[in-house]
Amino acid sequence: MLPVKEGKAVRSSHRLRWASPFFNALLPLAGMLLALLIGAVMLLILKVNPLTAYGEMVAGALGSVSGITQTLVKATPLLLVGLGICIAFRASVINIGGEGQIIVGAIAATWFALTFRTWPGWLLVPSTLLVGFASGALWGFIPGILKARLRVNEILTTVMMNAIALQLMNLLIRSVLMDPAGITSGTYLAQSERLPEQAWLTRLIPQTLLNTGTLIAVGLAVVVYIFLWRTTIGYRIRAVGLNPDAARFSGINVPFNQALSLTLAGGFAGIAGAIEVMGVQHRLLEGITSGYGFSGIVAALFGGLHPIGTIPAAILFGGLLVGGDKMQRAVQVPNSLIDAILGLVVLFVVGSSLWSQRWAARRQMDAIKHQEEQA
Repeated sequence: MLPVKEGKAVRSSHRLRWASPFFNALLPLAGMLLALLIGAVMLLILKVNPLTAYGEMVAGALGSVSGITQTLVKATPLLLVGLGICIAFRASVINIGGEGQIIVGAIAATWFALTFRTWPGWLLVPSTLLVGFASGALWGFIPGILKARLRVNEILTTVMMNAIALQLMNLLIRSVLMDPAGITSGTYLAQSERLPEQAWLTRLIPQTLLNTGTLIAVGLAVVVYIFLWRTTIGYRIRAVGLNPDAARFSGINVPFNQALSLTLAGGFAGIAGAIEVMGVQHRLLEGITSGYGFSGIVAALFGGLHPIGTIPAAILFGGLLVGGDKMQRAVQVPNSLIDAILGLVVLFVVGSSLWSQRWAARRQMDAIKHQEEQA
């Protein structure tokens, strides 16, 4: 029979272990609700009814077939970027280069589809997706190898790679990739030629933008889960993230796995860029990323850095993007206010994740102290 104090401590420990996942899952939701509450105050200052505004946001995202499909379309690149973030964060590296990796993937997919336009669709579509993945992976490999070999901070290099990719795209769509029809007509629009139809992704619902890219993203989420939790390489990546020193002493090549995780993260963002040009835009043009490279980070954090959890998180943030546009049109608020509300959501969700990590570390220290006291 356990002593009274020890029995209470054990029961308390069991409650903490049960409550911890539940508590951690609620924290991002609480952060989002707090951000929306502050947004409501901002709406009141502008003399707009928050209930009406948020009602329009929900209706825009979920109130029609068009809204739902648009939400899923927006969620697809968020999910793909988020999957890469899950891999990178599990290896204790931070990939801020999603924007650049999306752009490079879109550039490579556009070039490949236009160059090999005579190929049949059954061959051109998967080949173009693989080219997008390889290009994004290469863009992620560069900061990965710099960190592995020279210990260069990956946050700085990935941000700088974003700028390089953006300028590269601006150069190409105004020169070698510019639409010949625009040159002939004299419009000189900063966009590429339209991709051949055999390179387009199949539409799942007619008269909408929803395409098979969404199914590909969900399938890849399952693949990433299996990769991280059911393979030796995934185990090594997670071990590096949990404790790099312990992983190094156990014989795991820490720099290699960190570089690998950044490379894979870039590859998934590159697929997002390829899907965007193959399934939505059907051409390369300015603003192709729509901020997905940064929003995908938040979706991954909201999903608990778990590939399966990132699926509903990406759909939620896709709905916020679509609903925000509808709210702006319906209640006539400035676009900057929508950006501010979404920015608050990002801030509070990321903040809640950091607070959760600190709380978990504190609980671990308390558990160690308790064991020392019992000893």
